[in-house]
Amino acid sequence: MVDKMNILFVCKYNQFRSKIAEAYFKKINKNIKAKSAGIIKNRFTNKTEKKMAKIYGLYIKERTNQINSDLLNWANIIVIVADNVPKSLFDKKVIKFNIKEAKEDDKEGIKKEIELIIKKITKLNEKLKKEKIR
Repeated sequence: MVDKMNILFVCKYNQFRSKIAEAYFKKINKNIKAKSAGIIKNRFTNKTEKKMAKIYGLYIKERTNQINSDLLNWANIIVIVADNVPKSLFDKKVIKFNIKEAKEDDKEGIKKEIELIIKKITKLNEKLKKEKIR
């Protein structure tokens, strides 16, 4: 059993996918600390994505975070919530969800993206509970 667990959700820009994963994980698991970041910092979450997230009760910040050594040292597990970030970038335990990024104005695509992230995060949370990780 691990006494303290920190999970870092990663996508390319920390624009949407990793933020949704972080927000949903925090909503369903109050015992494990979670943060999110992108490998590239140069974008903001757009209004359509924020509105779509709100429909699911998920509130995400406009500001993005870029991965740095402090975040990498903090994390026990890295969860890549993207199809365009390679596992080989990290030397820790990595879980990869191959989630394709929807176009910023594609509401149906964004909806499917959110639902897929929720499904995968729910399964991850169940697995962590079975392993008694907190």
